[in-house]
Amino acid sequence: MSVSQELLDVVDEEDNVVAVKTRGQIHAEGLMHRAVHILIFNSAGELFLQKRSLNKDEQPGKWDSSAAGHVDSGEDYLDCAHREIHEELGIVADHPLQPLFKMAASVLTGNEHCMVYRYGFDGPLVLQPDEIDDGLWINPGLMDTRVVAGDLELTEAVCLIWQRYRQFDQMPN
Repeated sequence: MSVSQELLDVVDEEDNVVAVKTRGQIHAEGLMHRAVHILIFNSAGELFLQKRSLNKDEQPGKWDSSAAGHVDSGEDYLDCAHREIHEELGIVADHPLQPLFKMAASVLTGNEHCMVYRYGFDGPLVLQPDEIDDGLWINPGLMDTRVVAGDLELTEAVCLIWQRYRQFDQMPN
């Protein structure tokens, strides 16, 4: 099945399923749907960024969150997050993914309700060549600088997620 024929749940503003359509239909019609983003950090505190393949239909060649993807129809956010880190990075999670926050669907998220997770991992990573052209570990301070500067090599989604993560990260326990 081609990527555009994948079945995804169409959701409303409250993230309730209202229909099932193909990815191609959802994107063409600008409908709300679900996605996950996973931020992978190593023991040095660095964030892994992936460079989206030039073959991607959306934001090719831009730096993005460690792993991300659409939630398939009938799949839940956590199962999707496990699937995506395995498919894109070769990670079989041996400890729980930490749910961080959920972002409501908006133009900046591509009409996706996004659940964001954090996972600690020191590698090795096995990058999926159909999805990822490159990867790098980045210091959080340098990521802050790139986001604040409006670095056009970063996806809008990863900038939005990073800003929200840094707010979340600064909250007292």
